[in-house]
Amino acid sequence: MSSLSAHELTVTSVRLSDPLTLPLLRELEHEYTSRYGAAANGEMSRYPEAEFAPPDGLLLLLLHEGNAVAGGAYRRYDAHTAELKRIWTHSAHRRQGLARRVVAELERAAARHYRRIRLTTGPRQPEARLLYLDSGYTPLFDVTADPETLPYLPFEKHLVPAPPVPHHDQRRSDRSYRPEAP
Repeated sequence: MSSLSAHELTVTSVRLSDPLTLPLLRELEHEYTSRYGAAANGEMSRYPEAEFAPPDGLLLLLLHEGNAVAGGAYRRYDAHTAELKRIWTHSAHRRQGLARRVVAELERAAARHYRRIRLTTGPRQPEARLLYLDSGYTPLFDVTADPETLPYLPFEKHLVPAPPVPHHDQRRSDRSYRPEAP
């Protein structure tokens, strides 16, 4: 595993049905099934594709040489809240801060439309729990409890409103753009 630098990555917005999402969907399904067994069946098809599409949602991928190495999405939870879903890093590229970058990109985009982000993760995903705690999310559960005694681990974060994007800013209007420096 080699470390990927910011200039080697492109952030792109895609639809859930885009072939670029296949590694994300396959690995997430395998991850959920290996951690939760039959209880995870159907999780990947729980939400319709439209929920992860603008204007209410967004699915982003980090690409390296045209291949997805990390990704995630948000969907509308309510008029003021987005819900993060499907945060993923390719198994060959973990522990490089890519999930943190995906979350930051999603937060920046969501801040244009929402005031808050919420999410839930499973009790058998300690790396996700640490990611959200380290990223400033407030746990909405007893952090001293054994995670296995909880059905899920909910978090929330209040967003700083994003400044309006000028219409002439091509970086934000193109399908692909370079991520901001970490």
